[in-house]
Amino acid sequence: METKQTKTFNVEGMSCAHCVKAVTNAVKSLEGVKSVNVTLESKTAVVEFDAATVTEARIKEEIEEQGYEVKN
Repeated sequence: METKQTKTFNVEGMSCAHCVKAVTNAVKSLEGVKSVNVTLESKTAVVEFDAATVTEARIKEEIEEQGYEVKN
């Protein structure tokens, strides 16, 4: 059973389009992620995902593995 959720992550350290692409591609690669919308201006990543497949903690971890900090 799919349990669709949408979560906004506050991402610190992004400064350019390459940063946005790195975060987008990393999060999109996770199984269970339906969509990712990363915005440089607001420093956010809005992620729609299946909570039965991937956790918020795993998404946060993936963003941080790219070298960015996630603030709540």
